[in-house]
Amino acid sequence: MADTQFDVIVVGGGPGGYVAAIRAAQLGMKAAVVEREHMGGICLNWGCIPTKALLRSAEVYHLMQHAKDFGLKADNISFDIDAVVKRSRGVAGQLNAGVKGLMKKNKIAVFDGHGKLNGTSGNLRKLAVTKDNKPVADLSAKHIILATGARPRELPGLEADGELVWNYKHAMVPKAFPKSLLVIGSGAIGIEFASFFQTLGSKVTVVELMDRIVPVEDVDISNFARKALEKQGMVIKTKATVKALKKGAGQVTATIEQDGKSEQITVDRVISAVGIVGNVENLGLEGTKIKVEKTHVVIDEYCRTGEPGVYAIGDLCGAPWLAHKASHEGVICVEAIAGQHPHPLKTSLIPGCTYCHPQIASVGLTEQAAKDKGHQVKVGKFPFIGNGKAIALGDTGGMVKTVFDAKTGELLGAHMVGPEVTELIQGYTIAKTLETTEAELMHTVFPHPTLSEMMHEAVLDAYGRVVHM
Repeated sequence: MADTQFDVIVVGGGPGGYVAAIRAAQLGMKAAVVEREHMGGICLNWGCIPTKALLRSAEVYHLMQHAKDFGLKADNISFDIDAVVKRSRGVAGQLNAGVKGLMKKNKIAVFDGHGKLNGTSGNLRKLAVTKDNKPVADLSAKHIILATGARPRELPGLEADGELVWNYKHAMVPKAFPKSLLVIGSGAIGIEFASFFQTLGSKVTVVELMDRIVPVEDVDISNFARKALEKQGMVIKTKATVKALKKGAGQVTATIEQDGKSEQITVDRVISAVGIVGNVENLGLEGTKIKVEKTHVVIDEYCRTGEPGVYAIGDLCGAPWLAHKASHEGVICVEAIAGQHPHPLKTSLIPGCTYCHPQIASVGLTEQAAKDKGHQVKVGKFPFIGNGKAIALGDTGGMVKTVFDAKTGELLGAHMVGPEVTELIQGYTIAKTLETTEAELMHTVFPHPTLSEMMHEAVLDAYGRVVHM
């Protein structure tokens, strides 16, 4: 009979949950994971990884269409949407198997089912595991970590049906390629799907409630990205709302309100990407001291809830809704349980990446946020057109922006838009973690020819020392 008592049980096998379980095992704890669907969670199976596979296919397709620009010949370029999706699903499947292998390697017990808090027994927390409403196991542990993630938010009248109106999951496995598409919301998820379908030839319209797309980003980056996407043919409507959707035979007519005026557009499909809500239902939170605010569990700096022995990590606990934030919280949580003294998570050190074309990446404060916090700032900017590697790549649409405290030289934030910036941003993230000032960054030698040289130039520009501009 399988063991039912553990040191740590993690409810949810996503990037927060399975990493927490591995760290617990590394620290000598007896660990278990309860997962009701797929090991690796939404990120690995239906989010971060397979979407990047889709976007990679779109990127290659785009390059093939411009083969002539590189002295190459490629005629009759086309794509097979079923094959594109199949590759994406294959990538997800490979990584799913990899996570299962990691569980076995670290001797972590895995229970297939839904976990629900079920009171206490002495100093142990109890957890009931069910599958299809049938009991699977009654587990207990000194510590239970909730890592149940989140799901798409649905607005009244705009609910996804999987046919004409999609959420992100539906959009990843389209039964047919839409010739026209409406995307509601321009956050990372919305703008990535908009970019994917636009690149493959769909006529895409994006509707955003805020005054600019990717509104969490620096205003200069948002504006640059908008111009680039509109140049590709995308229609973007900001300060606008979708008031209604009327479904027809294979198409949807959307009523859009902007600047007090109303218009209707008809498209093949609609993607709703208007945020997420935490999966707090049916976890047995009732009767506990666990506090929920706006569908998210409230935690302290070490991921402890108000209920002794119960913790929460990842999307379940709110923004930023990022896989790497969840993983890091999992490590912090487990190390604190083990009696170590991990550094509490600083959201200012969490980089954000959006994989549209052009890519977007940032860490720390935007220029406006820095000013709002009372900082006097020095700002540096450098365009991709001034970089030799970017010119050689044939992709010069982008910029790098840095924000420094004028008094101390502290790097407050860094913001990028352009090719491969999602790989570059970690350099600034390390710099912020090490509390680097402009002096260290100026004295750092950046290799040539690389895109990373622009990171150096953007620092130099903030202090009137830019070289190649």
